[in-house]
Amino acid sequence: MTNLPTIGWREWIMLPDLNIPGIKAKIDTGARTSTLHAFRVEPYQKCHQLWVRFTIHPDQYDTDNWIECHAAVKDQRLVSDSGGHKQLRYIIETQMCVGHHAFMAEMTLTCRDDMRFRMLLGRTALNGRFIVDPSVSYLFGKRSLPARVINR
Repeated sequence: MTNLPTIGWREWIMLPDLNIPGIKAKIDTGARTSTLHAFRVEPYQKCHQLWVRFTIHPDQYDTDNWIECHAAVKDQRLVSDSGGHKQLRYIIETQMCVGHHAFMAEMTLTCRDDMRFRMLLGRTALNGRFIVDPSVSYLFGKRSLPARVINR
């Protein structure tokens, strides 16, 4: 038996490095990498390093509310979506907070306007941190609480 916390099939996730106080995410064990909805994605140089500026709609059905984010680019990879279409995406690494659990994880940036969830939490971020119970939702509440860092 494991002592890992249980996570539901959807949860509120806070992304403090991106100034996102909470975003509803689908917990997706079929996706290798986590994904964040992003549009107006623009690369730029900062201190001789590639960064990306992008905008998100944090709420599923509200396109009037938006947040501009900035992050260092960790990589660019060819990623296959659920329909098998390949797309070159920027990869960033950022802190994610689920309830009191905080950790660093990679995430791809892509437009998810037509998708039900603005974020997917993939299996690489889940591995060694959570057990997924697909029969429940929001085990950590509607919005994340202040986090404690878990080094994994």
